[in-house]
Amino acid sequence: MASPRTITIVALSVALGLFFVFMGTIKLTPRLSRDAYNEMKRAYKSYVRALPMLKKMGVSSILLRKSIGALEVACGIVMTLVPGRPKDVANFLLLLLVLAVLFFHQLVGDPLKRYAHALVFGILLTCRLLIARQPEEQPPEKRVLSVNGDEQPLGHEAAPEKGKMKVS
Repeated sequence: MASPRTITIVALSVALGLFFVFMGTIKLTPRLSRDAYNEMKRAYKSYVRALPMLKKMGVSSILLRKSIGALEVACGIVMTLVPGRPKDVANFLLLLLVLAVLFFHQLVGDPLKRYAHALVFGILLTCRLLIARQPEEQPPEKRVLSVNGDEQPLGHEAAPEKGKMKVS
């Protein structure tokens, strides 16, 4: 049976992965929701206006929105489907992306209700990463008791009772 830690990691990975695939797709195409897509276009235009440095580097609002959307979709797919270490890399990239988006929202002065979801999913990404990076609990090792040069297993059945000495 899977450990609670494993179940938690898998559940968070799938939920977060699907969320980021969905949000990335909204940034890339109006097929899922035309209103949300248009809102994303407007928001990214304000981000680029607030950071003139991006304009100087040749980064347009379209390029920024599409690159962030593509990264969200790619990392979301990895979080949902790919086992092992790549999930942690995708998790870390998405966490950096969420921090950048939170920075953009703060930069343009958006109210909390406009970026609360990014805050919540950033916290979930952090929790998933922390849980995944914790070492797996190891079963207790068999300890040995050395009596007169002989090694005997030390467990509940072989341990000398408290206050009594084992004589051989």
